[in-house]
Amino acid sequence: MSDTLLVMKFGGTNMQDARAIRHSASLAGRSLLVGVRVVVVVSAMAGVTNGLLTLADAAESGDIAAANDEIAALRTRHFTAAQELGAAPDSSVVRDIREMHETLRQAVYGVYLLRELTPRSRDLIVAFGERLSAPLMAVALEGQGFRAHHLTGGEAGILTDHHFGNAKPLPTTYERVKDRLSGLLAAGVTPVVSGFMGETERGAITTLGRGGTDFSATIIGKALGANEVWAWKDVDGVMSADPRVVADARNITVLSYGEVMELAYFGAKVLHPLAVTPLQESGIPLRVKSAADPDFPGTLVQAQAQDEAGQPVKAVTAIRNVSIINISGAGVLGIPEVIASVFDAIARENITLLMVSQSSSMSNVSLAVQSSDAERTLAALRAGVSRELRVDRQSDVAVLAIVGSGMRGQRGVSARLFTALAGQDINILMISQGSSELNISVAIEGAQVDDATRAVHAAFGLGVRAEAAD
Repeated sequence: MSDTLLVMKFGGTNMQDARAIRHSASLAGRSLLVGVRVVVVVSAMAGVTNGLLTLADAAESGDIAAANDEIAALRTRHFTAAQELGAAPDSSVVRDIREMHETLRQAVYGVYLLRELTPRSRDLIVAFGERLSAPLMAVALEGQGFRAHHLTGGEAGILTDHHFGNAKPLPTTYERVKDRLSGLLAAGVTPVVSGFMGETERGAITTLGRGGTDFSATIIGKALGANEVWAWKDVDGVMSADPRVVADARNITVLSYGEVMELAYFGAKVLHPLAVTPLQESGIPLRVKSAADPDFPGTLVQAQAQDEAGQPVKAVTAIRNVSIINISGAGVLGIPEVIASVFDAIARENITLLMVSQSSSMSNVSLAVQSSDAERTLAALRAGVSRELRVDRQSDVAVLAIVGSGMRGQRGVSARLFTALAGQDINILMISQGSSELNISVAIEGAQVDDATRAVHAAFGLGVRAEAAD
């Protein structure tokens, strides 16, 4: 047995059916066969999380028939996969899946009776996706001759605060995870952990936010002092732009923790924005790898940035479905306590701000938020700030960001960005640049975001063809 320990995370498309799960198990098996110890962290089967959210909403609105139909479909899908992976009808895994579906049915019925879906109930229901896929991965590993044991995030030791839907791990999590998983690893058993979820100190199930399975994997990686965390995806790695928008987007070989956090925050769906935070203190690298091409190195995420000569920007990314909230009023915003009341109102509602911009006359502050948070933001501000202030909303906006550590101290980066946008006749609504100089972000009309992305990607020579020409 080697001293090497890897934490491997498998996303939804790599868990979508028996064939995909068997392939994912074989990817873990490649390392297990050469004596590497592996902890596997799994997402829900593709589409299951959305299905669970749909059935929860159906139950809340009183449509229990639709909710039950969705539960029956999920049950069939998981049982079929278990059967195809070789689980016997009387096996403990099939029993676990049956019991979990019954618990899910009861939880959904409770929502239906109360006609109320609280954040706590939603987390309980949506976490069933990961809870149901972990036993399937354990069966697949056992079918390939490896010993495996499946655990929920809470059973694996992930202890969180009470922010249902977007929970953060408590400091004691790391010691608990080490205690819970070290014994299994020492006994030659591969732990299979349900990602995306943890539990509070009183045992209530929480979820870690969208894409939270990456976060689960890095929490476990830090707790166990892993050599690397591997995030298996259905892409080659982190790309210079969304390949569905930019045909010649290319794989980025090395990114720093800071760069990948900026990319994730500004809409690149490859990683959870907080995924690298547990790794930063320990310096554990994260590797984004392609399940379709396991020998391809993918993208290595590490502490140090690796700047390419003459290439200040590494990627262009965009957040869609954004609204700008404008707060204005002659002179009133120059007063510090007014600004404080604006941010207090936002903080009380736990709303994430994508961008903040203030006019130099201090008569206007603009906040960019996800459109799904816009109504809550407006209500919070109207209730929490001075009546003399005007609060209005602009919808159908997108935020486009360029990211790269090479921007630091580089002249002319903003000029290239603005020239590329002007060339496409794109109007800029808001501009923001942090002092870290890792990104410049602009808010633009939502309808123009694809054209803007392509123009900026080309302006900085980020494409495959530009790379070939170097």
